[in-house]
Amino acid sequence: MKRKGKNVNKRASKKAKTSKDTNEANGEEMAAEIVGRGTEDVNPGRIRILKQGTMPVLARGAPIVYWMSRDQRSRDNWALIYAAQCAREQGSPLCVIFNLVDSFLHAQARHFGFMLRGLRIVQKKLSKLGIPFFLLQGKAEKNVPAFVKKYGASILVMDFSPLRIGRLWRESVCRKVSSHVSVFEVDAHNVVPVWIASGKQEYSARTIRGKINRHLPDYLVEYPPLVVPSKPWTLKKPPSIDWDFLIRKATKRGAEVPEVKWCEPGEDAAMDLLLGKRKGFLRTRICNYADDRNDPSKPGGLSGLSPYLHYGQISAQLCALEAHKLRCYSKGVDVFLEELIIRKELADNFCFYQFNYDSLQGASDWAQKTLLAHASDRREHIYSRGDLEKGKTHDELWNAAQLEMVHLGKMHGFMRMYWAKKILEWTRRPEEALAISIFLNDKYELDGRDPKGYVGCMWSICGVHDQGWQERPIFGKIRYMNYDGCRRKFNVDGYIQYVKGAIEH
Repeated sequence: MKRKGKNVNKRASKKAKTSKDTNEANGEEMAAEIVGRGTEDVNPGRIRILKQGTMPVLARGAPIVYWMSRDQRSRDNWALIYAAQCAREQGSPLCVIFNLVDSFLHAQARHFGFMLRGLRIVQKKLSKLGIPFFLLQGKAEKNVPAFVKKYGASILVMDFSPLRIGRLWRESVCRKVSSHVSVFEVDAHNVVPVWIASGKQEYSARTIRGKINRHLPDYLVEYPPLVVPSKPWTLKKPPSIDWDFLIRKATKRGAEVPEVKWCEPGEDAAMDLLLGKRKGFLRTRICNYADDRNDPSKPGGLSGLSPYLHYGQISAQLCALEAHKLRCYSKGVDVFLEELIIRKELADNFCFYQFNYDSLQGASDWAQKTLLAHASDRREHIYSRGDLEKGKTHDELWNAAQLEMVHLGKMHGFMRMYWAKKILEWTRRPEEALAISIFLNDKYELDGRDPKGYVGCMWSICGVHDQGWQERPIFGKIRYMNYDGCRRKFNVDGYIQYVKGAIEH
């Protein structure tokens, strides 16, 4: 697929204005606009100017810094490609930095261990390319500006994330870096950048699908090779990183939720899961994906790519490009692309344009009204967060889903819906249900703290991206799910036995 480049700047500029206006209305402090100067490798609509520095953009020789965060990979990474091309154009050296914090949204050993092991691989691959990798530790809003100042960088390139904490970090860094530094944000996570796909919060998959599809010819393109800048890094070299020590420290600190063994970290393992001859999803399971993906008793029916996509250890765009080559399995490919692009990018859209993406205030008016109207309805069962966390309810199916998450760091997508809806049914108020579901999801799911996770909880409990249904106690007009419906849909006993066996194994 070739990029249609002639009209991209006009379309991007129009979208940027809408996106900027909407974000300002939502209280976003950081001014941003689509970059006017693209590169031959990166569509300009994928890049936003967060800060225009006073140093000429093509100032020769000053270092280029790429602050890696959400997209933790050395290949198929638009942010790294853009930073490398800026460095080549300026005759500048390039480096990559990553800022490691001690705590992050309930992350435990399971999450820090997976991330650090993946980053160790990234460092090795960048080193082979001659690109130094610096690991900073502590507060990003302090460390990143200090690093940029220390090395006299002219350009700082950042990853995009729609979550509040990342946006606050980026805003703070922009304020603190010198006025001569230009700061760019690159959406290397979505196929169609979130600000290009839509300039507002979308109501549902139906309303965003056409908007995304219209832009796919411009954005769903093959990756160019990463061309390393000709000027090597001759400044102070990165200090050696004791990865084993960092992993031991992180896993000890978060030992309550230990690492899992079924999912090997890193971009090589991610590529093997996608394309490997023995277990690659597109080689061995895409043919049955449309039929098996909603059957929890067939865990092999899912792609298993979610952790890698969450940590950015694999590119969703690459997954889509590879899937497009398998049109002989059109049914499975179409369903996979719907999940990979439309549903995933709908979640980013919601978190980007809805500041309250993890609270009842972020739900539609109809959902808030119906939930509050039924908040005092009598519950047949009420469980504390502790009982729910331990999987101690009267519902054996729900317990299995919870224990799958606690012990394996994952839960089947269909069961995530049932799981969250039952928390609404078994707690005193919808606000409590939402808080508990997000807490447990972020604490145990390997892909926790992700827009799709927040939207999944908000869909199940608050009707986000859904419509009103027949009114009933507790749920009001929120879509209802029950045990009998699950039993009609799949082999409930088989799923429960699978979870028990997987935990014992």
